[in-house]
Amino acid sequence: MKVDMKIDVHHLTRVEGHGNIEIEVKDGKLKKARWAVVETPRFFEAMLRGMSHDLAPMLTARICGICAIGHGLASLRAIERAMEVDVPETAKVLRLLAKHGETLQSHTLHVFFLAAPDFFGVPNVLPLIESHPEIAGLAVRLKKAGNDLCDLTTGRPTHPVSLVPGGLSKAPEKHELKAIRRVLVDRIPDIEATAALFKTLSIPDFVRETEFVALKGEKDYPWIGGDLVSTDGVVKEEDDYRAMTNEYKEDFTTTKFTRLSRESFAVGALARVNNNFKFLEEKSRAAAEELGLTPVNHNPYMNNVAQVIECDHVIRESIKLIDRLLEMDLSDIRAEYRVRAGKGVGAVEVPRGILYHEYELDDQGLVVKANCIIPTTQNNANIHIDLSALVEQGLKEKKTDAEITHLSEMLVRAYDPCISCSVH
Repeated sequence: MKVDMKIDVHHLTRVEGHGNIEIEVKDGKLKKARWAVVETPRFFEAMLRGMSHDLAPMLTARICGICAIGHGLASLRAIERAMEVDVPETAKVLRLLAKHGETLQSHTLHVFFLAAPDFFGVPNVLPLIESHPEIAGLAVRLKKAGNDLCDLTTGRPTHPVSLVPGGLSKAPEKHELKAIRRVLVDRIPDIEATAALFKTLSIPDFVRETEFVALKGEKDYPWIGGDLVSTDGVVKEEDDYRAMTNEYKEDFTTTKFTRLSRESFAVGALARVNNNFKFLEEKSRAAAEELGLTPVNHNPYMNNVAQVIECDHVIRESIKLIDRLLEMDLSDIRAEYRVRAGKGVGAVEVPRGILYHEYELDDQGLVVKANCIIPTTQNNANIHIDLSALVEQGLKEKKTDAEITHLSEMLVRAYDPCISCSVH
């Protein structure tokens, strides 16, 4: 039987920013399957030129309301490496704790509010709140814990104010750390219930072998700085990020695409788990195995499961980080430094994958040149190529237009794209 299909999702809902899914099938043959970003470029790098190094992290933290801490940390790492600033250990631990808060709040937002409606066959989260109030309760409690952790460590739930060159401008009090520790302990049953919930959900059966890129863990699950690694065996230093990303343009989309060993690669929670599974907290690793998430997993829909596992991991590790901080001198949080010219790269794992900032500074500490490569930029080619493979599989399985549309929308959402950030 010959099949004709024309699918035009304009614009995809429940994602950040604007992107279109365009699929055309003629006489049973796939003619077109596109993931087309239609956002206007935002010119982050141009805004940074001429800016003082100490203001750059404040600006870049406002590029995104979801990955604000990650942008601030990537910016700071690039600046501090350029000027050879040695950040105190206490500040490093507090920054990692802030990063964990961002991961928890972002993953919770995506898993429950954006992705979950797909699994329950509803158009948005509002019917889910009515039909499954217990799930809404999990979402609110976990999201609030992430927000509160960010607020405590950086001064706000988003758009941090205390992350500064050399460390932090202010540290939380120890009694505040003890209070948030109790909250995190109370959230462990909630994240375990979330993992149990996902065990009951039907994850679409789709596999396209691809390459996954992440920071390379040495002793711990990596979040801030270090070497880069792919599941195809490529290892690069942080400064060599351009050789890892290889950006290029396509004429049907306003975002760039990237490639490495293959025609595309993926970053994000699934990429991190695939590359650094052994560094997950022990109970988080056991939960991943229970959910069928072991490396190397090539089902992009499993990125949602990987996000749940990372929430479990960051809650448990945050408790350990707080225990360390309670034994540390919280007044030693900022290093003095001398302004100097230099070049530096900062790589940080934000919720959607590796974020790169690179700055060249003059001897007055002003930004001469900047480059930012966003995780969704690195995922867009993989999403685009996944769509073609997904439609081909759907045609073989004789799926309807509506079924292919639903699976295509779910596929893009599984990557948790931050589309407007990707048009740097």
